[in-house]
Amino acid sequence: MDEPGTGRLEAFSDGVFAIAATLLVLEFKVHSGEDLGRQLLHLWPSYLAYVTSFVTIGIIWMNHHHTCSLIGHTDRTFLFLNILLLMTVAFLPFPTSLVAQHLRGSGAEAAALTYAATFVLMSVLYNIWWRYASTDRRLIADRVPDSALRAISRAFNPGVPMYGTVFVIAFFSPLAAVLITFAIAAFYLPSAALFDR
Repeated sequence: MDEPGTGRLEAFSDGVFAIAATLLVLEFKVHSGEDLGRQLLHLWPSYLAYVTSFVTIGIIWMNHHHTCSLIGHTDRTFLFLNILLLMTVAFLPFPTSLVAQHLRGSGAEAAALTYAATFVLMSVLYNIWWRYASTDRRLIADRVPDSALRAISRAFNPGVPMYGTVFVIAFFSPLAAVLITFAIAAFYLPSAALFDR
């Protein structure tokens, strides 16, 4: 059964995005009795993982906000897909903490692979979420032009291949995989802002 509007979906989603972004900061820990300056310098993997994950969550939230503004109604399948997408967003603090803790050690490859796999899954689910809503204008409001839908689809297309590439790179260089993930976030940040134009 179709349900009107996206108000409750957006409210719930905004809450999950906000909690996930807030949890990222909990990874920053220092120990008393040790050189504080040295500890702060050694936290660079935490800084890198935090910025990358926070910016990515922010971009997903921006895109989610914009695409929801184009949707005229929802249905149970779309709500379920939204829950799956939010599940990966809420999970992101865990692989972020793995990268922060293990990027400089023997567990770097496993941490980077977990991190990259989370982004692959998130990108796949986001594409499925959008394609379900936009295919044959299934859930799209009548006022939205087809050109707007095509523009968003084109922006989403590179996501899965890019994160899939990062996953492969993680086998060879965990640090490079995390840095490329950051570059992808930097790439998507201006494109997310352009969605509103």
